[in-house]
Formats: sequence, C-alpha cells, structure tokens
Amino acid sequence: MKKKSKFGLPLLAVFLLAVPAFSQSCALCYTQAASSGARFISGLRDGILVLITPPMFMSVGIIWLAYRKRNQFRPDIDTADQFREDRESL
Repeated sequence: MKKKSKFGLPLLAVFLLAVPAFSQSCALCYTQAASSGARFISGLRDGILVLITPPMFMSVGIIWLAYRKRNQFRPDIDTADQFREDRESL
C-alpha cells in the first residue's frame, strides 16, 4: 500500500498542476489571426508547418530505428524460422 501511495501522490500532483497548461489558447492570438490579412494567415500556416515537420521526421526516424533493431539483442531467435513456426501453429 505504501508503494502505491509513493508513486500515486506525485502522479496526482503532476496531473493537477498540468491543468492550467490545457487552457493556454490565447484569445488575443486567435482574434489577431482571424482579423488579419491573407499574407499573415499564409505566414502563420507556413510557421506551423516549419514547427511540426522536424518532430514528425524525428519520430518517424526513431520508430524506423526501433523497428530495424528490434531483434538485435535476441540472437537466439531466427525471425524466418520463428515466422514459419508461427504460421504452422495456426
């Protein structure tokens, strides 16, 4: 029981303190973007793409590396033989 409270209390504190982070949608920013011209909106969209692209490619790269290295530390299992055994068992 003590172990659960040891991890549960900090986890609860993190969730309670993170609530203000969900309300960071700035009304002034929204009205400024809505009342601006086409050039500003185009720049805003380009900025969003510039900020989203690197994390997306990094995530894809990490997933690709994890997939590629998934059996690196399991030399006792040959994937082709394992695949055949799995298919035969069905």
